[in-house]
Amino acid sequence: MVELMNQTLFHNIISIIFVLLFTFIGFSNAYWGNDPYFGMIIIGLSFFYYLPLVDILRRFFSAKIFYVLKIVIGFLILWASLGVGELADKVTMMLNSFPYPNITGI
Repeated sequence: MVELMNQTLFHNIISIIFVLLFTFIGFSNAYWGNDPYFGMIIIGLSFFYYLPLVDILRRFFSAKIFYVLKIVIGFLILWASLGVGELADKVTMMLNSFPYPNITGI
């Protein structure tokens, strides 16, 4: 019983770390740079890691499929944001003009 609680706590902590990371990536893509819709899609996919939604989705998927799905979605978010989304440039743009968004593609 204690081992199951520790495993669930570990998965919840990992989920919180990824939700913060992916929400930040989506926020920086939505408000700085040239593609706000890409950022909104990433923010939408980050809801997959929020804990209330995780509890609901665990009822519908087996544990193995659910964690594989989370890994695949996380990999795709990181790959798209680091490669196509040019995350480093957008973070630099965000640090230079933080309180004011700089959307260049609208």
